[in-house]
Amino acid sequence: MPDRPTLAELEAQARHRGLLLRLQVRRPGGLLWTLRVGVARPQPLALLGELKGWALPTAAGLRLDTMRVQGERSGAVGALIWAATFAWALEATPCRRARLLAIRDQEWQHRRLVRYFRRLGFTPLRELGGGVADLAPRLLWGGAGLLMDGDCAEGLRRSVRQLAQVQPSTDTR
Repeated sequence: MPDRPTLAELEAQARHRGLLLRLQVRRPGGLLWTLRVGVARPQPLALLGELKGWALPTAAGLRLDTMRVQGERSGAVGALIWAATFAWALEATPCRRARLLAIRDQEWQHRRLVRYFRRLGFTPLRELGGGVADLAPRLLWGGAGLLMDGDCAEGLRRSVRQLAQVQPSTDTR
């Protein structure tokens, strides 16, 4: 698979692994996009992972909010979700940069999230804490934590590399 696959190529890769990759995109009012990326096992149908976010029509407009992966094949599921998200942004929007919040619930979980997001190419921007200036962003993101920024093309390259490391015959973890 090339470093910068298309969504169609990623959907084919998912099928090759016995998975369904689907994107649900809406653009209410024509201003922003809402995005939901899901990966499922087809038989019996079971959602294995999803990501939710939104995008403004700017180069730095992609915002990634909720990522959840559960059950079998988590290595392939997570990599497929990230790759599809970045591929969609690069193909369908002017977005070239993405932001997300590494939420700070429990300290060990926060450190794990930051490490995970760094592997995808995200870098820290600033802490969202309890200050008055952080109130609006905390309401938007749903909590306190480390706001991080990443390049969509780099995130796509890294997630495709991760996917290549999880062979179809061994992605049952």
